[in-house]
Parts: sequence; C-alpha cells; structure tokens
Amino acid sequence: MKIIKAEVIVCAPGRNFVTIKIETDQGIYGLGDATLNGRELAVATYLEKHLIPCLIGRDPFDSEDIWHYFYRGVYWRRGAVNMTAIGAIDMALWDIKGKALDVPVYKLLGGKSRQKLMAYTHAQGRDMEETIDKVAEKVAQGYQAVRVQSGVPGMKDIYGISNDKKSYEPAIIGQKPIEESWNTSKYLNYIPKLFSKVRETFSDDLHLLHDAHHRLTPIEAARLGKELEPFNLFWLEDTIPAELQEGFKLLRQHTSTPLAVGEIFNTIYDCQDLITNQLIDYIRMTIAHGGGITPMLKIASLAGLYHIKTGCHGPSDLSPINLAACLHFGTAINNFGIQEYMGYADLTMEVFKFSHDFKNGFFTMSEAPGLGIDMDFEKAKKHQYKQAYLPVNRLEDGTLHSW
Repeated sequence: MKIIKAEVIVCAPGRNFVTIKIETDQGIYGLGDATLNGRELAVATYLEKHLIPCLIGRDPFDSEDIWHYFYRGVYWRRGAVNMTAIGAIDMALWDIKGKALDVPVYKLLGGKSRQKLMAYTHAQGRDMEETIDKVAEKVAQGYQAVRVQSGVPGMKDIYGISNDKKSYEPAIIGQKPIEESWNTSKYLNYIPKLFSKVRETFSDDLHLLHDAHHRLTPIEAARLGKELEPFNLFWLEDTIPAELQEGFKLLRQHTSTPLAVGEIFNTIYDCQDLITNQLIDYIRMTIAHGGGITPMLKIASLAGLYHIKTGCHGPSDLSPINLAACLHFGTAINNFGIQEYMGYADLTMEVFKFSHDFKNGFFTMSEAPGLGIDMDFEKAKKHQYKQAYLPVNRLEDGTLHSW
C-alpha cells in the first residue's frame, strides 16, 4: 500500500477547522485534525508546502518512521504549528491502518482497557447564581463531572464566560485579537466562595473541575489550591504558565488539590520533569497538538509509571476527528483519567460523521474500522474559512498578561 495523494481541507461549519485527507492506491483514505485555533492557515500551509510532498509514495503502515522523519528530519523541532501538522498526519495514518485491517484503531493499540470513558463538560455563568443553574443543567443531562467557571464580581471579562447567553466561543472573527482585562486578587477572593456554594448545592459524588488558564504565580496558585481543598476537586487545571516546570514544585508543596496541565504542550519534553517528579496528577496533552497517537502512547506509558493519568484537551475548537482519536487512545491505555467534551454545533456535525455513542456522561466506542469518523467533503466546501483570533489579556493597569 502506498500514499498517492494528500489534501488539506480548511472549512468553517460553525467555526474554523483544518483537516488532512490522505489517500492510498487501494482506495482507502484516512483523516486527521490539523486545527490550531487562531493559527489555522499556518498549519495548512506547512502541510501543503512542506510535509505532504515528502509523504507521497510512503507506506502508511510505517507510521513510526514517518513520525520521526517529520520530527527529527525537519531539524526545527517542536512548536505548535509543527507538531499539529505532524499530529494530523499521524492520526490519518492510524485511521488508514484500521480501515485496511477492518478494525477500530484501539484494537491496534492494545485493545480495550475499559468499556466506557467518562467525560467532563463545561458549565459557566456570568455570576454565581447563573453558574449554579448551568451546573444543574449539566447534571440533569447525565454528566458526572463538570468544569465550573464563573464571572467574577468587579471584572468585565473573564476566560470561559460569554458576555451574552450564547455558548462561549473565544475565537472572534476580525483583523486582530480583542483585549480582555484581569484582576488576580478579585479572582482569588471569589473562586473559593463559588466552589463552597457549588459543593453545598450538589452532592459529593459530582466531580468538580476548574481552569485558572495559566494566570497565576506559583504562590498564588498554592493559595488557591489550599483554599479549594475542602471542596474535593477532581482537578485544578493550568494554574501557572508551565514553561518553567520547576514552578510546580512550590505549588505541590502547599496543596493536595489534584493538579492538571498540558493542553498547550507539544512534546514529552514539555512535561518530562512534571511527570518524573510527580508534580501533577493529570497530563492534558491532546492527540492533535501533541504530535499524534504515536508519541502520545509513549507519554501515557511514562506517566503511568508515576501514577499520572490522562485528561486529553478536547474543546469544540478541535474537530470531532481529534475527539475520535482521543477516545481510541483513552480506550486502549491503562491510565486514562477523563476526556474533555463540550459538544459540537449542529452545523459541525452535518460535516463530520461521528460513530461513537455518548450517553449520561460517558462515551462508548463503536466497532467502525479506523477512527470511526468520516467527513462530507461537499458540505465542507460550503463553509468558508473566516479569519478569527483568540483574545489577548491585560492586567487592569495595561500590563500584558497570560490569556
């Protein structure tokens, strides 16, 4: 079997997505998600101009060598654009292999380690009362794990919260990013009060999660983790910028609240110290941005040695192809923790055909060969890309801060 063609499809059924379609001389094709929110065309161009020409003629079953060819062979390693492009190719190759052998991808990764996969979703409100109502809605839908975000008194804009009652979409169509503002003190004073009310309202059986979105210093994060301990969070996510992995040592010394990080990581080198020093409890790298299934299997194996579980990033700004890949990965590995799932717009699901079942907060895998995902290519053509940016964030005095 040889790869004879590969094309990049950029479309916007509800929002922007980038997909690679790799075709073989046996009529089998595989799909990979190459979406990088706010930088979609950078990945698309990198694939079209640099990687795809080197892919033609290769055997798709040689996914290990192809991965190293594009990672080691390029010389300029790592980086979000590079690793998302490689991840998309790797995803599509596993899809081809599963289809060629007429088995789901998870059976090629070791088979089932579980019968179903727990997912968490997002509940967010502009104030505490609305947030409680949103959590109740998610519980009524059957979710057993909910990420709770809320507007903060005295702050106009905050990550995860829409200013109207529509679902939250951070990528805004326009020529440049919008600017939001941030006040750490107001946030730290409010969030423990929020979780006190949430835990008072819902049973201890409900798993609660929260995302600080890299906005704290280690000692600020330590304070937050300590004050949230009575509410038994499933995890506290992305408290500090993780480029300095040593920052987690200080954080870990001060709180027993479980810690999760890694949605913006691209390689094992971004989390090696965090894993081997047991500074986190969940690694959040996802298949698309982490370079594909091939390297993520190795990261999961390393993490498992140190009692660390996975919690793959899975927002609606990554396509259902990435979600399917994450579910196959999570089904096969022993140390799966939880899968993020925000759901998709109806328009998105008219283009992407998803075979796996979701009910009462859990996914169960279909027996469809490959990743169990397909695409209506004609419908995709009707939804044209529109430039959109993620916001940037400033402190109230104007200093640029982590978004």
